[in-house]
Amino acid sequence: LGVKTGMRVKEGKLLAPNLTVLTPDPQKYRDVHLKLRAVLNKFSDVVIPKSIDEFIVNLEGCPSFKKGMRNVAAEIKELIKKDVGDWITVSIGIGPNIFLAKTAAGLKKPDGLEEIVVNNFEAVYSSLEITGLHGIKQRNAARLATQNIYTVTDFYKASSATLERAFGSITGYYWYLRLRGWEIDDVEWGRRSYGNSYAIPDRLSKNEDLAPILYKLVEKTARRLRKAGYKAKGVHVSINYRDGSHWHHGHITGKTLFDPRDVFKEAYRIMCHSPYAGKTVAILAESVFDIFDNDTTQLDLFDDIGRKEKLYSAVDEITDKWGEFVITPARMLSAKKHVHDRIAFGGIKELEEFTLQD
Repeated sequence: LGVKTGMRVKEGKLLAPNLTVLTPDPQKYRDVHLKLRAVLNKFSDVVIPKSIDEFIVNLEGCPSFKKGMRNVAAEIKELIKKDVGDWITVSIGIGPNIFLAKTAAGLKKPDGLEEIVVNNFEAVYSSLEITGLHGIKQRNAARLATQNIYTVTDFYKASSATLERAFGSITGYYWYLRLRGWEIDDVEWGRRSYGNSYAIPDRLSKNEDLAPILYKLVEKTARRLRKAGYKAKGVHVSINYRDGSHWHHGHITGKTLFDPRDVFKEAYRIMCHSPYAGKTVAILAESVFDIFDNDTTQLDLFDDIGRKEKLYSAVDEITDKWGEFVITPARMLSAKKHVHDRIAFGGIKELEEFTLQD
């Protein structure tokens, strides 16, 4: 029927008027994700989640490495069927670096097991489209074309100097190494911010009407921040309007933020400064940044941080036992129908930060 993943519901219903749309169940995603991770942890202690259904597993130095990469991959497939569900198919790619392993995983779907190593570089590259490489779309393909590079084989055979001319930077040298199996793609271990966003179905434009939704977003963000053992100093608000315009602003507050009341005051103040006030809001987002762990907290003489920590330690304990928003601030009451639990398919930190600590 032409309905695809990521398509807007309105677009899908134009193609299929009788389309049935189901509300997602994020807890199922979390459960399956953690079961997958548990399987992978049996083979390596270096398991890096890249999304809900994508992991990097480094076997270097692990006892399982002695079994052979293909044998380990086959064993992973069997364990996933046994421990997670025989309805899940898994494509596994083997390579000397993250990029080539990811490329190999995409060679045969939905149940492949492929390998890209130095002995088959040219054979595999000759079968690929250059815009099919992760990180090479039309703009980068056009850059490569300026140096007469039109295929992946051309890309692989080009010198580092040629690639640096094509990209106009050291990026060309990185690609030279990447295509030859060297690991140069950094993995981000930490995080810089926590935030939430919400696509508003109602036609809301007044700040006072948006305030309960903003508070609920802030409440979720502050709880996640505390659960992970962090506090923050910066607040950012981003607003997309239904007419296509966008505005955002963020600043360092100079305060220690973990109490949603404090975060809300800053976020609401920022929202009220939007030059587009009065326009109908499509998406409202907030985040806290400049985060630091609890061990480095300095007590403020004029701000009773210790008292707030005790208060929210009790609130979090109640929430852990009885569920989210069992204690609800009055200003959030009208937002109860808004801001549902969601999973961001392109990012995994939000998925794991609660469940891994439970």
